Amino acid sequence: MIITRTPFRVTLGGGGTDLPSYYSKYGGFIFSFTLNKYMYINVNRPVADNFIRIKYSSSEKVAKIENVKHDIARACLEKLDITNNIEISSMADIPAGSGLGSSSTYTVGLLNALHVLRRDYISLHDLAEEACYIEMENLKKPMGKQDQYLAAYGGFTVLEIARDGSVVMEKAKINYNVIEKLKSNLLMFFTGKQRLNKNILGEQNKSTHNNKKQVLDSLHYIKESGYKILEVVESENISELGKMFDEHWQYKKKLAKGVSNPEFDKIYELAKRNGALGGKISGAGGGGFFLFYCEEGKHKLRSAMADMGLKEMRFDFDFEGTKVLANFMTYRGNRN
Repeated sequence: MIITRTPFRVTLGGGGTDLPSYYSKYGGFIFSFTLNKYMYINVNRPVADNFIRIKYSSSEKVAKIENVKHDIARACLEKLDITNNIEISSMADIPAGSGLGSSSTYTVGLLNALHVLRRDYISLHDLAEEACYIEMENLKKPMGKQDQYLAAYGGFTVLEIARDGSVVMEKAKINYNVIEKLKSNLLMFFTGKQRLNKNILGEQNKSTHNNKKQVLDSLHYIKESGYKILEVVESENISELGKMFDEHWQYKKKLAKGVSNPEFDKIYELAKRNGALGGKISGAGGGGFFLFYCEEGKHKLRSAMADMGLKEMRFDFDFEGTKVLANFMTYRGNRN
């Protein structure tokens, strides 16, 4: 048995510029961090038979790899040429469709476990790129390249994405006092809504491909804003974050119709009246979590969000990325 733990991510700046439709023309920029909320993947080689078993919200037991319905699990197994005698189960601290990169977190965690099973060494960069290939090229999902890298590396991470899709990863230079202030001043609330980001990202992709001015102007602003947010955090001037989040939110809503709705607009304005200096919604939008920056009156914000039916998710930061928690495998002959 092999168990991996892989963190979920929150984007602070540049979200949306990591999609190929944008970075292939203009280059992308991402500044994100990972949470101490995780996807756990358990991989095992049963001794009684050669079936493939996949356990998630459903349960599968098949004899042939092509019959696996879970597209990511099937693609990962095919990529590593594991075609039978495998059992995969997953558990997560956060539900799917919450805008925190769950599909990529699953992909990276599973690939990490499968490489350990095969006794293959793989660097974090190659692990992230392999996950990108599976999701973006193999499965043709309308998504970008940040979730896979954040899941692999963890921490406060900066990505520069060139037009050819190559990624340069650096760790943000943030001191301990700033990290503690961010931990205190960033509050997350679950909207209770889960969504398929492929619909929103698909619309954004189409608009970007078609050079729709409103969407391109918004993405250009979001990228420049991402650089400024990184500068503010590294220079310890984090009181500016609230205002920058607020401006970012106004532009993000222009990327696609489903990013916000009247209910979410009401929640956002209520939060601002009760202490939030600004905020943003997780991932592509349309559901998931609100992230608010609040320096004073946090009790008022928490009370207002509770009255709206939003549950707070308290969190800390993760600085480890994907890791193997346990490896109890007894290796027997053929790896496949």
